[in-house]
Amino acid sequence: MEVTAAIRACEAISGPLHIVSDSTYVVKCWHDRWWEGWIRRGWKNASKKPIANRDLWEQLVPYFRDREDLTLEWVKGHSGDQWNDMADVLAVGAVVRRDGASGAGHPEPRFLGGEDGEEDKVSVGKPRGRAATDSRIPEGTLLVVVGLRDRRLAGSATAAARLGDVLDSYAQMYPDLVVMTGLRDGAEQLAAEVATKRGVGYAAILPYPNPAATWKPAERDRFDLLCDSADRVITLEKKRPADSDAMKKAIARRDGWLRSVVDLAVVMTDGSDAEAEEALKRWEKAVGDDVWRLDVEL
Repeated sequence: MEVTAAIRACEAISGPLHIVSDSTYVVKCWHDRWWEGWIRRGWKNASKKPIANRDLWEQLVPYFRDREDLTLEWVKGHSGDQWNDMADVLAVGAVVRRDGASGAGHPEPRFLGGEDGEEDKVSVGKPRGRAATDSRIPEGTLLVVVGLRDRRLAGSATAAARLGDVLDSYAQMYPDLVVMTGLRDGAEQLAAEVATKRGVGYAAILPYPNPAATWKPAERDRFDLLCDSADRVITLEKKRPADSDAMKKAIARRDGWLRSVVDLAVVMTDGSDAEAEEALKRWEKAVGDDVWRLDVEL
């Protein structure tokens, strides 16, 4: 729908056009010129998989390519932006009424989702899953990095550089970017190290106290160093579980908490690791278009 909205705007307005969208999918395609690679590869992504919604992108990309008077700007969804919130309310209203609407000026209450003009039946500006009383949630645009648990990532300059480029791109779009990481081996620890080098703050999200207690000394020292370097350490549960099964459940609860609070996700995968591919599916379900699949070779 966000791609379709951009298409309709380009079709309707022939003069200078500035599109404001809360879709990183749309804005980054224009900003980072993803479409050039798609066309070069025959409408396939870097993983050689078909581009989703190709039929829509084939309509929108010519405007990206040919219109010099077209610019796009990202705005955080459900963040209090007047017109983004209004667009969201109108979309909900259209679903409720099962028809569309158009016009100028502030819409009448009957177009805002409620029945018989009851505007208050529509929820406006409610953040994804965030409890208003949860003071643990950092301020800012929250990005989680997950995926491969392979320790070889720690020594991969290529993987670090690619992740760094992604964080740089996000930081340019979202100056208040905060990386969220569980500090497990692989992608999560690499995220903390790369964030530090690229000047992006990060928060360590621990499922319970001292999760590295049984790790080897060198691994525990690295974990402790990354915790010390974090802008914030958030420990979700007060007691350390008594056995490995309980630990796995606590980690699963931590991952669920992350999925309920973050805005963006980067999932590092090599295309064959079953755990990373499963994580990709979960995060695509949690944040939709705002998940970035980062393919790496080890």
